[in-house]
Amino acid sequence: MRASGTFSVKSFTPTDVTPEPAITTALPVGVAWLEKHFEGEVDGRAATLFTAAFDQATGAGTYVAMESFEGSVGGRTGTFNFVHSASTAGGDRTGEFFLIVASSGTGELAGITGGGGLRVDEDGTHRIWFDYELS
Repeated sequence: MRASGTFSVKSFTPTDVTPEPAITTALPVGVAWLEKHFEGEVDGRAATLFTAAFDQATGAGTYVAMESFEGSVGGRTGTFNFVHSASTAGGDRTGEFFLIVASSGTGELAGITGGGGLRVDEDGTHRIWFDYELS
């Protein structure tokens, strides 16, 4: 099954968490908390732990995000976790990874598995979709 929607980032809060031991690389590593709101066949909110090695001047880098979602997917309500990552050289999106965390679903979303993806349209609209199964 597939469910899709749009989302907006309601908050982006950098943290003071830094890797230990401190190792300097060409791209700084940062950690932030995000809150996202979703609308459409994917409807709800997510708390996101976001990590990235990113150069703000060039837009190059890679991120990894772990999300805890609460809401509905395809009309079924509950919670689950999903993880995604991608890299960019500044204007592209490569090496994408997107996975629903097995055994993380609750309520009507218990047993959810699968993957999905993210896209940002030229007008700035953020899109998400889940390709999922429910056992």
